Amino acid sequence: MARKENIIYVIGHRNPDTDSIASAMGYAWFLGETLEGMEVIPARAGQLNPQTTWVLQRLNLNPPLLLTDASPRFESIAHRFNTTTPDEPLREAWSIVTRTGGVAPVINPDGTPFGLITGLSLFNWLGELLGPHAHRAEMPIAALLDEPARAACDTGVPKFQASTRIKDVLPRILREERTEFWVVDKHGSYVGICRQREALHPPRIKVVLVDHNEPDQALGSLDEADLIEVLDHHRLGNAPTRTPIKFTVDPVGSTSTLVSERIDDAGLSAPPALAGLLLAGLISDTLALSSPTTTDRDRKAAKRLSRWAFIGGSPLAGENFDSYAQAILHAGAGLASRSPEEIVHADFKQYEAAGRRFGISQVEVAGFHQLPKYLDALKTALLGLKKENNLDFAMLMVTDVVSGSSRLILTEDVPALELLPFNRAPDGTLIAKDVVSRKKQLLPLVLGALEA
Repeated sequence: MARKENIIYVIGHRNPDTDSIASAMGYAWFLGETLEGMEVIPARAGQLNPQTTWVLQRLNLNPPLLLTDASPRFESIAHRFNTTTPDEPLREAWSIVTRTGGVAPVINPDGTPFGLITGLSLFNWLGELLGPHAHRAEMPIAALLDEPARAACDTGVPKFQASTRIKDVLPRILREERTEFWVVDKHGSYVGICRQREALHPPRIKVVLVDHNEPDQALGSLDEADLIEVLDHHRLGNAPTRTPIKFTVDPVGSTSTLVSERIDDAGLSAPPALAGLLLAGLISDTLALSSPTTTDRDRKAAKRLSRWAFIGGSPLAGENFDSYAQAILHAGAGLASRSPEEIVHADFKQYEAAGRRFGISQVEVAGFHQLPKYLDALKTALLGLKKENNLDFAMLMVTDVVSGSSRLILTEDVPALELLPFNRAPDGTLIAKDVVSRKKQLLPLVLGALEA
């Protein structure tokens, strides 16, 4: 097992889309192949959307680890020391104490903690056992060590779940006279022992961000992690770092393109299923190379990934780019398969400009015929999203992947946005003809209107 300080997490933005998941998994594989002595783990900062779920199932790939918060947990400082049971003789615990630096966990047969033997608990037990009685003070050490371990246990030691954030219970730890604590799993079973000094200075996890660089879009408590690299294709909005880091932001259509280039430059080829996932990320972000964000590098990446993905024996054997792309785009399209709340949260990004905080969500559909039926519910869900994130306004971009246009739903009238070059439909939505990219087409127009 890799030491905790030798683990790197590669993770995309909150409300991850297919490119975010694909680039995290692809880049984690690449770093694992090229960095010696490091375990690289792909992660995600939120729930999968229907398109990404479909792609992973199609490729027989497991979702990456869910990591919503970078704040250290008790699992990062837990030491799984050897244990004894309450009825075993104290000499067994004594043997453990001499090898663990002064602590012996005593565990019930069902795996739950019974008590902890420490130097203080031994001293207190001896004080109670011997007391002022002279004849007891003459008991041989061997006789004392034959006593059951339960006799010398401190049974009041606090327990903390392995998944609990250390900072959330730090005041309690500081109030304790004890310096060792139980770490247990969600069932209350023994995981390990942690020490106060480690809780005060827990190890910071190492993080590589892909497909974003803005703190508002990142996993929680990013400032408590060591950010070591960014690989992205969006505008700059990065947080300050403690030390210089590797930072790559390239104007291409998807981060999956950048990952495929790194793999190719190293003389490697991605495994077929992973290549298929990276190709799905590219297809999703560029709308099968039809988006205005598409570059020649994306087209080259699509050919490269297709070569790796559509080989015999792979999950995509017999497919081609067009058939695979059509299936991917339709897997993520539609308003009927999710609740309005899920739709506005699924692909949501938050921004700030001209003193205003706002958010833009995006959902893909195969035609606008469903929009009238769900419009009122989507407006209500969008208002809830605005309130939840304390925004000045929010917007939902409903993009028709067939016609290559969008309709915009706003939470309210914003005078500055009257400058947007879109006509208003009878239902109050804005008609954004030929607009499919939030990043390259819509966001610059919104920022320009707000800053005018």
